[in-house]
Amino acid sequence: MATAPVITNKVRWLYGFGSVAYGVKDNGFSYFLLFYYNQVLGLPGAYAGAAILIAMIFDAVSDPLVGMWSDNTHSRLGRRHPFMYASAIPVAFVYFFLWNPPELGDFWLFVYLTIAAILIRFFITLYEIPSTAIVAELTDDYDERTRLLSFRYMMGWYGGLIMALLMWGVFMVNLGEQNEDTYKIYGTIGAVAMLVSILGSSVGLHKYIPYLKAPPQRDSYAIPQLLKDLKVTLSNRNFAALFFAGLFAAVAAGVSTNFNTYINLHFWEFAPSQVRWIILLLFGSAAFAAIFAPIITRRFDKKRSAMGIYLTAIIFGAMPVILRLLGWFPDNGHPWLFPIMACHAALDVTLIVMFGIVQSSMLADIVEDSETRTGRREEGLFFAARTFAAKATSGVGAFFAGVALDFISFPKDAAPGEVPVDVIWDLGFIYGPSLMIFYFLALGSISFYRITRSAHDGRVLNLRAAEA
Repeated sequence: MATAPVITNKVRWLYGFGSVAYGVKDNGFSYFLLFYYNQVLGLPGAYAGAAILIAMIFDAVSDPLVGMWSDNTHSRLGRRHPFMYASAIPVAFVYFFLWNPPELGDFWLFVYLTIAAILIRFFITLYEIPSTAIVAELTDDYDERTRLLSFRYMMGWYGGLIMALLMWGVFMVNLGEQNEDTYKIYGTIGAVAMLVSILGSSVGLHKYIPYLKAPPQRDSYAIPQLLKDLKVTLSNRNFAALFFAGLFAAVAAGVSTNFNTYINLHFWEFAPSQVRWIILLLFGSAAFAAIFAPIITRRFDKKRSAMGIYLTAIIFGAMPVILRLLGWFPDNGHPWLFPIMACHAALDVTLIVMFGIVQSSMLADIVEDSETRTGRREEGLFFAARTFAAKATSGVGAFFAGVALDFISFPKDAAPGEVPVDVIWDLGFIYGPSLMIFYFLALGSISFYRITRSAHDGRVLNLRAAEA
């Protein structure tokens, strides 16, 4: 490895810009894909949710394999860039067709959605895992990693928010939320944005390839040995703490985000033109989170910061729905309802983004912890776990959401205000208090993380001395 580059704002922006692609994909899968196939195309909720879940099961195999493949790749483009470049066109191509399906019956539409979801998840894996893993190679500084990931999370959220703003503020307003063209145009613009993001970041970071870590020299690449190494690596206690925390949180967030469109239109009865103003506020949320997350971790350390932020987010996030179910919140149409919910959304997303930044920074610090124990640097493998947990948002979460919609008999093609009151109450109960169980399981998992600032700095010094 050549002398490490100075991390400037240019490096941070280039690193962060690549996450726009994931933000676009995540916004589509988490908020609109289930609604589109269920409410607009008429696919039963259980079918739509099952298709997205099946794609996530494929991720359970492909994510760690891509991570290990990336960690051990020898090429003139380094370990990461071959995958990043190879993913760009296939990601855009498949994402376009995901939102532009042919006319099919329920079964074949289910098959189409399943195959398209598997492919888009695989191609985004080819990019996101190697691209994210670069953070642990650009720097081993405890605080700089948090700053880099702040830019990445901010840009990822901006990618998703821009697409959400176009959907709620332009397409739904002008074409309607039940119009197929709304989603076809959304998918086309999203595909172009993903292509530009991936190529822009990959080309921008190309000159930093000589500064990145070289792949390990292995005596053998036999499958049994790789599986043995995989087992040793993933048995890391700190990794397990973050993996299960991410998985529990993602399942809960998956149900929540897949219900989000239903909640806005039917639970709160907001018009699309109102939702766009909430989305505009969230641009500030992502920026504030990127600013404050590094400040808080410098003051309180990463584990303590993550747990404090997350506990606040759990209680604060569910409060409006719980109060509404208890009858202690303004009714729909009340002049104070929209301002209250707009402010609530802005603060809630700030906390969520801050937690994501800190948790990913904690994950980056596991790289040196694992290297000390195993002698191998496996950034790709560890970040594969993060990517898999994040994609569970639209996998297990979408499946539960689809089944839940059928279970509570949520009507298709229903206009706001026409859904029975008991169905709306059931929707709110699932969206609010019942999901807190998963969030508290995630909080408990984080408590088992043990890496501190002093321990990390000590490992870095020892590894540098061994390399000298």
